[in-house]
Amino acid sequence: SEAARVRTIYGVNPVKELLRGGGEGLDELWFAEGVRGGAVLELERQARAAGARVKHAPRQKLDRLADTDRHQGVVAVLSGEFRYAEVQDLLAVAKARGESPLLVILDGVEDPQHLGAIARSAVALGVHGLVIPRDRAVGVTGAVVKASAGVIDRCPVARVVNISRIIDELKEAGVWSVALAADGDRELSALDLAGPTALVM
Repeated sequence: SEAARVRTIYGVNPVKELLRGGGEGLDELWFAEGVRGGAVLELERQARAAGARVKHAPRQKLDRLADTDRHQGVVAVLSGEFRYAEVQDLLAVAKARGESPLLVILDGVEDPQHLGAIARSAVALGVHGLVIPRDRAVGVTGAVVKASAGVIDRCPVARVVNISRIIDELKEAGVWSVALAADGDRELSALDLAGPTALVM
């Protein structure tokens, strides 16, 4: 399993998702000075319960931590790093649920907003994991976590060297790949996704 550098998660919903999942790896939870309310108190309580330190600082400090000013006054600092899965791990998730594998393979997605939005939709669709290429594509960054509203932590992501080889390996494992295209002749909703399927985008 390969690690990618993800040191912060920022934004209210992503931090809520992190804490809802138990706050694994959470070291510090920072709030911008002046951020108040019951929701903040609840996040503070959950962070302390997870063993994290809670800190308040000027908004500029949070801007530097998150490397953006779009953090909504909440930044979580993690001591651990994002852990990429192996493709076999994604298939194991499906098997553990007693379901046919449903994967999404992304080729060349470079925009963190797009990867985050796709992850959000994939989780809603019940996908067992995402496969992304190692080169010429965005990895899982803080911006991706924010764009996914934090749900990417509940969707295993495999990062691979060669997408074509993975498609071949999945075919040998009985998983059929379906390429999505803007000019395709059928809607996604018309496809039968009950069998082992990988959607290639």
